[in-house]
Amino acid sequence: MSESGYYQKGDQRAHLVSQLFSSIAQRYDLINDLQSFFLHRYWKHRAVHSLKPVSGMDALDICCGTGDVAELLASRGLRVTGLDFNPQMLEIARTRSSQPDRNGDQGTSGSLKYVLGDALDLPFPDHSFDFITMSYGLRNLADFSKGLSEIARVARKGARIAILDFGKPSDPLLRNLYFQYLKLTVPLLGQIMAGNRSAYAYILESLQNYPDPEFFTHQLENLGYRASHTSFLAGIMTLITATER
Repeated sequence: MSESGYYQKGDQRAHLVSQLFSSIAQRYDLINDLQSFFLHRYWKHRAVHSLKPVSGMDALDICCGTGDVAELLASRGLRVTGLDFNPQMLEIARTRSSQPDRNGDQGTSGSLKYVLGDALDLPFPDHSFDFITMSYGLRNLADFSKGLSEIARVARKGARIAILDFGKPSDPLLRNLYFQYLKLTVPLLGQIMAGNRSAYAYILESLQNYPDPEFFTHQLENLGYRASHTSFLAGIMTLITATER
């Protein structure tokens, strides 16, 4: 078992990660704001913008969490399905989507629904979606290759994919400083804000076992996509984009 108690390879991974998100669901958005200095909102906007979404088409947001990216997609006029395997996170997402937006309008310009499901066994037919996003979810999967294969299976011809997640700076000094921040400061925020230090110690453990973005671009290319990646803040965050050849 890992130091945090949540990171484990193999079949127990999904169960432990679900427990983790259940424990922090109510404070998840607030802690994301604090630990990223609100930058995660900008990165998610960049991920959605990279898709060049077309109103009226179908989008899937995998590992949707509390629904912020799904709402961004719906605001572009897409028919959006948000999928997550954690019921507590989905309940928050559904509550958010039913509330008026800042302008007092009910809902968003597109449609939005949420589905409980597994990213490694997506409950959708082949070729169902034109746009697929995943933010901070790929790193949590027990089988990265299976997750990408499932994305390719449900993607339509010409589909566009955007995957946002933590990265590892190539500069040794910056990487060490970043890992120290994840080791010391982020778990402290988790303890103060959610009463759960271990849940946020998991971030560093999962990142240390997470491949570099070239691994994922190569995997996507083998699945028939043109893939590339963009780094933010010297590699602290990575956006992988892909379009079917």
